[in-house]
Amino acid sequence: MKKIITSILVFSFSILSFSFVKAQPKDPVTWTYEAKKKDDKTYDLIITATLPKPWHIYSQNTGANGPIPTTISFNANPLIVKQGKVVETGKLVKTYDENFKTNVLYYSYKVVFTQTIKLKTAAKTTVTGKVEYMTCNDEMCLPPAKKAFTIKL
Repeated sequence: MKKIITSILVFSFSILSFSFVKAQPKDPVTWTYEAKKKDDKTYDLIITATLPKPWHIYSQNTGANGPIPTTISFNANPLIVKQGKVVETGKLVKTYDENFKTNVLYYSYKVVFTQTIKLKTAAKTTVTGKVEYMTCNDEMCLPPAKKAFTIKL
């Protein structure tokens, strides 16, 4: 009888403890990737993040001691040469963040990251890489995420 009562108590406690665990929301960021031809061998690689209200992601330039900045890295491809740095376009918000105790730069709703590349030859190729970013709202931040991408030229 003691074993049955002990089992019921342990089972009941397990159910109660699981009911208090709150599920983490899924990543709210939608990513799209495309290449726009500028001339014979030059392309703009367009990487777009779209977020619903109230979420935001951080700029590539948000600074030290703050949240994880968005970083876009490209895997080596001997057929291409990057021209300059990744440029971000959107409505940039600069604010002091009490949680991080520093100024932060972030984008809500939509941000476009553009990398210009030049092909060394006329051969067709693909560009691969990954985006690493952190998503937050006014109440919480999700763990940093990484998304791999492939863009056909």
